[in-house]
Amino acid sequence: MQTIQKKIVEIDGHSINTLQAGDTSRPPILLLHGKAFQAETWKELGTLEKLADAGFFAVALDLPGFGKSAEAPLTPEKVINGVMNSANINKAIVVGPSMGGKISLEYSLDHPERVSGLVLIGSVGIDENRDRLAELPSSTLILWGENDQISDPANAALLHASISGSKLIVFAGAKHPCYLEQPELWHESLLNFAQTITG
Repeated sequence: MQTIQKKIVEIDGHSINTLQAGDTSRPPILLLHGKAFQAETWKELGTLEKLADAGFFAVALDLPGFGKSAEAPLTPEKVINGVMNSANINKAIVVGPSMGGKISLEYSLDHPERVSGLVLIGSVGIDENRDRLAELPSSTLILWGENDQISDPANAALLHASISGSKLIVFAGAKHPCYLEQPELWHESLLNFAQTITG
């Protein structure tokens, strides 16, 4: 049984809530969240515990105005950098569903040196970043619900075609939050990907 610790990170005088699990010396995985979710979602789903059990250091954060992080005039980029720096993380596998996918994608484009791998789940913001998709890392895992009604599965195909070396997994019959609907496939996909990247 892994201990999941709540840690508050202070960034420019604002408190950002995080949940952390696993040995801090292990390969780090940073988990963002969708618009209707929060760091706690990854705890409830068992993702934090599974990652820690598999030998990773997992950090889930609440973006400002979500979960237990109050509204704050901080950019997502500043939040991610602040959380990573506070946990002594130089590079991480960054996981982003939906809104968190857009943030992860854009962070990866602007800070490729800090992203060892990218996991995009039903990400939004694909079209507005269309011109730069080819710059995303080859170590990108694309996960989509076959019946995603928020971000068209055509976005998954576009990402996969644009990113050389990327891997695409479509969750049969699943809607937008495919990882919540099919947690076993989600955890298997994530762990296989993370273990491949970190050797």
